[in-house]
Amino acid sequence: MLDRDQLETFAVVIEQQSFEKAATALSITRGAVSQRIKALEESLSTVLVLRDRPVSPTPAGEVLLRHVKALRILEGSALQELVPRPKPHAPVPLSIAVNADSLATWFPEVLKELLLSQLVALEVIADDQDHTSQLLSRGEVIGCISTSPKAADGFVAECLGAMEYRCYSTSEFAQSAFPDGLTVPSVLAAPAVLFNRKDSLHDDFLKSRFGFSIDRYAKHFLPSPVALLEGVAMGAGYGLIPSTQAQPLVDSGRLIDLCPNHGVMVDLYWHHWELEPPLAHDITALIVKVAQRELVSRAVDDSVKVVAGSGDSATRLRHVSPLVACDKAKADCNTH
Repeated sequence: MLDRDQLETFAVVIEQQSFEKAATALSITRGAVSQRIKALEESLSTVLVLRDRPVSPTPAGEVLLRHVKALRILEGSALQELVPRPKPHAPVPLSIAVNADSLATWFPEVLKELLLSQLVALEVIADDQDHTSQLLSRGEVIGCISTSPKAADGFVAECLGAMEYRCYSTSEFAQSAFPDGLTVPSVLAAPAVLFNRKDSLHDDFLKSRFGFSIDRYAKHFLPSPVALLEGVAMGAGYGLIPSTQAQPLVDSGRLIDLCPNHGVMVDLYWHHWELEPPLAHDITALIVKVAQRELVSRAVDDSVKVVAGSGDSATRLRHVSPLVACDKAKADCNTH
């Protein structure tokens, strides 16, 4: 049996990224923290913590961190069932990783139900959808939204659907920067608006449109979906925006679609533990339910292309014609 105090101390050290901060959080001495970690490592005959600044887990530590988080969820769920409703137990703390564009569009429906339930103390970590899976593998979150359809060992990737992106600008910007349409010379001269330096979607879009990579173009980086949308809407540049987020500005005439026949679909997957505690399982079911209601069902046609993304994941791009139906049976998702 693993010692629960040692396990909890280990988890707090990793979460605080410091032995000193962990000691403060646990109201014990720095020496006591070190002794507990050392005893836990000796009991497992492996190193769990890299004593760097900041402190980080080893691969074995990542496995153990997921175990501790699962124990916390199981214990919290049990206490909420055992304690009478008039005196509910404290919410269960847990973390999930969600890409910023989902947070700005469909994911608030998930948050509303989760937060109002008062069952969880939720931390949402926002990152690019090509990088969220790293947080899951390190044990920092219990689940993440990612573009990768391939799950790591011990995890499951469930298809959520696809988010549609289109290339927008103001009509004034289009007339000035793209008088002959989106051409290579005009792209090299016109500023694009991107989310951040991790964002490869615009590069992938240009490569799919022209057939070769283009990277030496002017870029504004606005690391907020709202700021990115406003940057394009004020005429500072052009960019790829989720169509559901941009539609009100299109309807009002503030934005136009620069490439009506060249939309981009990015498939999203919910990665989570293969063996989930009941509360985590309920959260997975909620996310899948809302996503399959709000996102576009995956559809594969002759124009499907898979473009390599950053890291080990792939950004899956589909060029969508308005004449091509995007709906497909839900069972198509379940094959992944």
